[in-house]
Amino acid sequence: MISYLYWLLVAALVFALLFGFGVRLGKWKPALLITVILVVASTLLYYFYLEQMFVKRWGGTMSIRIPAGQMHMGATWKDDNLWIENYDPQSNTCIFSEYARGNLLEGRVILRDCNPLMPAQGAPATGQSAP
Repeated sequence: MISYLYWLLVAALVFALLFGFGVRLGKWKPALLITVILVVASTLLYYFYLEQMFVKRWGGTMSIRIPAGQMHMGATWKDDNLWIENYDPQSNTCIFSEYARGNLLEGRVILRDCNPLMPAQGAPATGQSAP
């Protein structure tokens, strides 16, 4: 919801600039230049700073696709960055992927021979005691 309010505010500012400079003053070139700068700046601000903050703190919306062939195991927040844990049964690895602001400087941790879905050979199953 907060994301919609942000974009509504940006649209209102664009409309006000176009109406104020373009229609009222008849200065269309500066009006278009300022509105293009505003749209680019607000888009960069949203994707590189505000998106995850909106989702975490104020209930915004964000979509992430799990890569084909992997199984989702969990998600957690560290500061304003989202960490997703997936399991890849083909390579038997657990992959922790960070979704940082603007998808820059994202971390990735790979645990080899993870196999979280089955007990290790020779280990007792959950709820059973070893003989």
